[in-house]
Amino acid sequence: MKKTLAIILILTMCLVAFAGCGAGGSESNNTPLVVGYSNFSSKFSPIFAESAYDQDVASMTAVSLLNYDRSGAIVEKGKTGETRPYNGTDYTYYGPADLTITENADGTVDYDFDLREDITFSDGEPLTADDVIFSMYVLADPTYDGSSTFFAQPITGMEDYRSGMTALIDLLLEAGPDNKTFDLWDEATQTAFWEEAEATVPAFAQSIVDYCLANYASYGAEDVATSAALWGFELPEGATAEDFAAALLEAYDGDLKKMSDTEAAESSLFSLMENYGTYTVGVKTGDSAPNIAGIQKTGDYSLRVSLDKVDATAIYELGITILPLHYYGDKEKYDYDNNMFGFDKGDLSVVRSKTTEPMGAGPYKFIKFENGVVSFEANENYYLGAPKTKYMNWIESQDQDKLNGIITGTIDITDPSMSTDAVKAISAENSNGEITGDKISTDLVDNRGYGYLGISAYAVKVGDDPASEASKDLRKAFATVFSLYRNVTVDSYYGELASVINYPISNTSWAAPQATDSDYALAFSKDVNGDDIYTSDMDDAAKEEAALNAALGYFEAAGYTVKDGKITEAPEGAEMEYEIWIPADGSGDHPSFMMLNLAHDALAKIGMSLVVKDLADSSALWDAIDAHSVPMWCAAWQASLDPDMYQIYYADAKNGPTKDEPNNNPFGGPGQGGSNYHYCIADPELDELILDARSTTDQAYRKTVYKACLDIVVDWAVEVPVYQRKNAIIFSTERVNMDTVTPDITTFYDWKNEIENIELN
Repeated sequence: MKKTLAIILILTMCLVAFAGCGAGGSESNNTPLVVGYSNFSSKFSPIFAESAYDQDVASMTAVSLLNYDRSGAIVEKGKTGETRPYNGTDYTYYGPADLTITENADGTVDYDFDLREDITFSDGEPLTADDVIFSMYVLADPTYDGSSTFFAQPITGMEDYRSGMTALIDLLLEAGPDNKTFDLWDEATQTAFWEEAEATVPAFAQSIVDYCLANYASYGAEDVATSAALWGFELPEGATAEDFAAALLEAYDGDLKKMSDTEAAESSLFSLMENYGTYTVGVKTGDSAPNIAGIQKTGDYSLRVSLDKVDATAIYELGITILPLHYYGDKEKYDYDNNMFGFDKGDLSVVRSKTTEPMGAGPYKFIKFENGVVSFEANENYYLGAPKTKYMNWIESQDQDKLNGIITGTIDITDPSMSTDAVKAISAENSNGEITGDKISTDLVDNRGYGYLGISAYAVKVGDDPASEASKDLRKAFATVFSLYRNVTVDSYYGELASVINYPISNTSWAAPQATDSDYALAFSKDVNGDDIYTSDMDDAAKEEAALNAALGYFEAAGYTVKDGKITEAPEGAEMEYEIWIPADGSGDHPSFMMLNLAHDALAKIGMSLVVKDLADSSALWDAIDAHSVPMWCAAWQASLDPDMYQIYYADAKNGPTKDEPNNNPFGGPGQGGSNYHYCIADPELDELILDARSTTDQAYRKTVYKACLDIVVDWAVEVPVYQRKNAIIFSTERVNMDTVTPDITTFYDWKNEIENIELN
C-alpha cells in the first residue's frame, strides 16, 4: 500500500475564480481563473519541491531547457518550432532552445543547445547561457539533494567535480548517533543533529497524515488513526501525531534513518528539521576538479554538454529548469572563465532561501501563498505571449470538494478522482446527460501507467527451464484465458474511465504500438499454431469455447495429458493447481478481480484449478513476490517518461545465475535490472535489444527495437496487460472559454502547456 500511495499524481494548474462568471473582454477581465488543487507544502522550488503540487506551482513560474510533445517525446527544435502529428492533427511545439545531438566516433555524445535571444525572466532580466550553466552547477553540486538526477548522467568530468566533498548530513547519517570519530565535525554538532531529528518525528508523522488526508480520503483517511492504518500502523481512535510518532519509533527500534527511508510520504524526516539547512553544507573530504569538463559555454546564448557515452535516457535529465542566476544565485560569484558558477561549491543556501518564492521566465509570476491559496499574476514578458487571463489562483481543496466546487461556481478547473459515481454526478449536471455539456466539460486523460497480471517464470514452468517452449506454452495457456475476460472486467469496474491495452507498456508512451500499426496484435489472441483464436462473428459463448480450446492446445504442448477436453496430468515441474494473488482489500475491490473469478470458472471446465487469494494487506504481496513464492499476481506499474526497459526486463542472462541472492532473478546475472526478479525472464536476445535501444538517440530506431522487446516479453507470457485507467480534468463550461483550452490534452501535455491562451467567458 505504501508503494501504491507513492503515486505521482498528474495535476492541473489553474486560475482560481471565486466569482461564478467574468465580465468584459479578455484584456480587461481581472476575474481570476480558479483551480481546485490538493494541499501545498510551500516548497515551491523548481529543484527542491518534494510534492507534485508544489512542483506544479514552481512550473508556472519557470521554463525548462527542453519541452515534451503530446506523446512525451522531446522537442528538439524549440527555438524554431517543430510540427508533429497527433490524433490526426498537426501541432507546432516551441521551447527556449534548439538542440543538436552529435554521436562521435569515439563513443561520446555532444548535446548543443542554441537559446532564443528574446527570452527574459519575469523581472525583465535576459535569460542567457550563464543562467543555464548556473542551473546545471546547482544540480551537480555534491550537496544537492532534490529529485533531479542530472548529476547521475555520464557527463564528462561530472564524477571528478563531485568527488572530494560530501554534505555534512550524509556524513552524519552514515556515521550514526553512536559515532566516536570527530575528524570532520565535532561531537556537539552530532549530538544536536540527532536530538533535533528525534524531536522532529511527530512532524514527520503529521506529514504522512497530511498526505493521506489530501489524497486518500476516499480510502478512509479522515484522522490520524485512519491515516496511520493506510500506512500499515494500528492506532486507537482519537490517536494524535505524537502517538503515531511513538509507533514509528517503536517499529524501527529508534533507527531514524531507516524509518525515514521506508516511511516518508513526500518529505524525509530530516528535511523537516528546523535547522536542516545547517547540515546541508559540503564538507571537504578530498580533491576534486574545479569544473565539469563536459559543460561548456560556446556563446552568450549557446552551450554544449558532452557525455562520455551514449545514453538515450539522458536527454530527459538534460532538459533542466532554467533558474535565474541573479535571483537564485550571486552574480558576483559567477565568472565562467575562472571556474566560478554563482555560488560557493558545497553551499546552496542562497538557492534554498528562495524555496517559498519561485521566480523564472514562465507564463505567471508567483505573488503569494496565503490561507490555502496560491496567487499568480500574468508574466507580461512571457516569450510565448502574455497570458490572456491576468490573474490565477490555486485553491487547496479536498478531493471530495473538487467536483462540488465546479458545480457551485467556486472552482473553474480541477482534477477530481474519477469513479462511476463521479461520472453520474457530472452527467446529471449537463442537460445532455453526458460528461461534457453545458455545465461541465470533462477531459479524460490516460494515466501514465497501467494495470497488469504478472506470471513468474520461476514459479510457473515445466521442468527446470523457464525459457523452454513448454514453459512458455504453460504460461500462454493461462494468459489466453485471462485475456478473454479483460474487456468485460474493465468495463464493469471502470466503464469509460479505463480501456484495455494489448502490450506491456503505457499506452501514453511514444514507443507504444498503436492499433494502426501493421503488426499490431491483440494480446494472446493466437493459438499454439499461430492462428487467430477468434473471428469477428463470434458471440461471448463462442469466444469462451475458442479460448478454452486454445488453452488446451497450449497445455498439451507444455506436456500436460489431455483427455476428453480436460487436462488430467501435469508434466514434471508443473502443477494442476496454481495460486494467483490480488490486493483487493479482502473484499474483491480491484479492477481485475472479476477477470480472475471468470478465469477460475473457465479453467475449472478444462481441469485446471486456479486459487484466487484476495489480500487485505497488499504489502504481503510484494514480500512474497520478492521471495518468488507467488506464481501469479495482479498489480500496476507507474511508467517513466522514457520507455527504457532496463529496470523492468533486463536480466544480464549471459553472465549466469546468482542464486545466492534470493531477491534477484534466479536465472539472471549480477548486472541485471531492478524489477525483472518478479518475472524471472532470462533472455539474451531481449537483453541485447534493451541495451541496443539505450545506445542510440534515434527515436524512430528505438521504437522499432522496443516493439521487438515487447514481442519477446509477450512470447515469454509473464505479463498480461489489462487496463489503462484515465485521470480527469474538469472545466466549468459556463465560466471557461473551452475554445481557448489546449486541444488533445495528454498525460505529457496538459492544458497548462498552453496556459497563456486560456480565457474566461
